[in-house]
Amino acid sequence: MEKFADYQEHMDKAIDWVWEVLPAVVMAIIILVVGLWIIGFLNKMVRKFFEKKDYDLALESFLQSFISIALKVLLFVLVITQLGVKSSSLIAIIGAAGLAIGLALQGSLSNFAGGVLILLFKPFKIGDWISAQGVDGSVKEITIFYTKINTFGNQLAIIPNGQLSNNNVVNYSAMPTRRDNIKVGIGYSSNIKVAKDIMLDICQKNENVLKDPMPEVYVDGLGDSSVNLSLRFWAENSVFWAAHFFIIEEVKRRFDEAEIEIPFPQRDVHVKGESLKA
Repeated sequence: MEKFADYQEHMDKAIDWVWEVLPAVVMAIIILVVGLWIIGFLNKMVRKFFEKKDYDLALESFLQSFISIALKVLLFVLVITQLGVKSSSLIAIIGAAGLAIGLALQGSLSNFAGGVLILLFKPFKIGDWISAQGVDGSVKEITIFYTKINTFGNQLAIIPNGQLSNNNVVNYSAMPTRRDNIKVGIGYSSNIKVAKDIMLDICQKNENVLKDPMPEVYVDGLGDSSVNLSLRFWAENSVFWAAHFFIIEEVKRRFDEAEIEIPFPQRDVHVKGESLKA
């Protein structure tokens, strides 16, 4: 009977404790649900606000991510406080956790700092075509920690901002025009002047090639089996690749018409010695 009485006493205490904390738990759940709804609503309002304003797309993406995370952290503090954790204790816990997390997530903090640097100095913006960390593609989004790049093959590359801010980045969209350098080898018996005239004529007739600065052709070197010509011309970024591929194909076609040889690697083998008798 004594054991049953002890058991009953513990059960009564447990039930009293549940009834004591139940209102706080229910209120915390309500705050969590309502808070998440409010955060979603505020994020939608922020997104609409930025859509109406002509701000930099990278800054918009960064601020939206930052505001969303800040609101969720604030909601977490409210829920924990509602469950009975004192604010002084919570500050101490957050401070200790912040130190531990900061030491454990040094890379993430570096990525955050890198994102801030990218927004401040703007080495690239959304829509720019860049080459970084072995990836070439168009910048799709700049978030707090990462930059998303859409590659030529339509793959999504995600690069940490820390690496982008501390390493070389080539921005092909920073300038309105680009210079191309197409190298073509011709045979030693071919007429260099005719070949150069053909290449310049192709550029002159192509509307995508800029006439100022004027296209130029130089003898780039004397190879083992060819005279190497270097064609240099300028084009706007929007039509650069169209001009590049067209000129390569047109050079081959015009050289064939003019019977200008484009040699390929080959080797002559000379056999010395007496011929074999049958």
